[in-house]
Amino acid sequence: MPSTSVDHSAMPAAETAPAPAPGTAGRPRANPWLTLLAVAFGLFMVQLDGSVVAIANPEIGGDLHASTAQLQWVTNAYLLALAATLILGGKLGDRFGRRTYYLAGVAGFTLASVAIGLSGSIEGVVAFRALQGAFGGLLMPNTLGLLRSVFPPKKFAMAVGIWAMVSAVATALGPIVGGLLVEHVDWESVFYINAPIGVAAVVFGALVLPESRNAGGRERFDIPGLVLLALGLLAVVFGVVKGETWGWTSAGTLGAVAAGLVLLLVFGRYEMRVEHPLLPMRLFRSRALTIGAIVTALNFFVMLGVIFFVMLYLQNVRGFTPVEAGVRTLPLSLASLVASPLGAALTQRFGPRLTMPLGMLLQAASCFGMLTWQTDSSYATMWPPFIALGLGVGMVMSASSDAIVGNAPVRDGGVAGGLQATTLQIGGALGTSVLVSLISARVGATLTGELIEAGVTPAVADRLGEAEDAVAMGVAPVSGDLPAGLRAAVVEGSGQAFMNGVHVAVIVTGTLCVLGAVLAAAGLRLPRPRSAEAP
Repeated sequence: MPSTSVDHSAMPAAETAPAPAPGTAGRPRANPWLTLLAVAFGLFMVQLDGSVVAIANPEIGGDLHASTAQLQWVTNAYLLALAATLILGGKLGDRFGRRTYYLAGVAGFTLASVAIGLSGSIEGVVAFRALQGAFGGLLMPNTLGLLRSVFPPKKFAMAVGIWAMVSAVATALGPIVGGLLVEHVDWESVFYINAPIGVAAVVFGALVLPESRNAGGRERFDIPGLVLLALGLLAVVFGVVKGETWGWTSAGTLGAVAAGLVLLLVFGRYEMRVEHPLLPMRLFRSRALTIGAIVTALNFFVMLGVIFFVMLYLQNVRGFTPVEAGVRTLPLSLASLVASPLGAALTQRFGPRLTMPLGMLLQAASCFGMLTWQTDSSYATMWPPFIALGLGVGMVMSASSDAIVGNAPVRDGGVAGGLQATTLQIGGALGTSVLVSLISARVGATLTGELIEAGVTPAVADRLGEAEDAVAMGVAPVSGDLPAGLRAAVVEGSGQAFMNGVHVAVIVTGTLCVLGAVLAAAGLRLPRPRSAEAP
């Protein structure tokens, strides 16, 4: 790739310009841009699903009479299954056929989505959500693996930029689409919408996608590595998603995360000794790939964590409907639409050492800008942080995805895609859990004082202080039988306590973004002169 710090020239020459699959020259299956269009269908479906389900959860809980713990597993089952299968899905695609496993993932994800809508019980929803996550683990890494196998290095950055644009826009559109479906149809339609997208993805993909796989012979599959990796990731993600409810210092949380980290360390040591590893440790010799993985996790820590509490603020504190809240976040969607190809172009021209830090600094500016938000802030204070966040996330996603997958040999494209998707999911899970915990802790520390300052008597404020969990979600603990004056005071004090928590959360995320910018600027190489690039 011209003028970028991702060193494609270190790869064997046969890998830098992949040839079309046998028998496909001159046919649509050999066209890399048609390949990009085909994988965009599956990518859009998975990313849209991830954000629309959050809108549907309250309706699912009410309709199926689910407890809060059961409702949490609608999300947790999906996250755990996805985290455990992403690298495996990429490895299977690299070895047996990326097209085959991508299409299997799309078909399975689509069927599982329909089954969720037909299940009729919370147990069925949770079970099929886990199955949906497993098929997502086959689908996601092979989108990037397929792109890596058909695009030459000089065009790969732009392909990843468009890939990132599809992902970011689908994620940002989720609240609007989910709100419309939940309000005007039913919660099942949130899952049924995947059916037409999935059918189109399978049909179009079967027509245009080229098959690609490694030519490595019959190497033995790394079963012990698979077990160690799956158990390690399951334990870490389980500890992360339960940390908010169990408490971050509880024995359960610390034990799960510690056990997962030990298993991952054992996995890494084992992979360095096995002849045919599931995840080749040699990939991490690339500084760009390693930093790209760290920044990817941080990028989605910020994006998913911030979007989570922003939607709570807009719906529960400001009183907007899901659709109205989604419309107000449109600047974020539009900025993401622009930022992903812009980030790809900047990465190709100047290298990720410019794009990654710039994107992280834009996200930091967005987070620090939210410090001005109050319970009655005008929309003029909201849209600039939305635009900065969308620009930053899109630029970082383009640059970090290119650094991870573009810096891996073609033969490891699926595994690198799985690594990218795994760090993304872990970062997103951490962002939501950690920021909710920060908000909850700050609400618990300030709720009683804010209620008293708003005019609630100390005795009533102490009693209402027990509702800190609801207030941490932006919900004021009021009922219809409260006098109007007391009701207004409770709403004011609860809203201010929630904003105290939000301000702590954005200070933490903004600081992490600055640290991420410093890491990328200091750790990545400057672009090399064009004369030094491999042909």
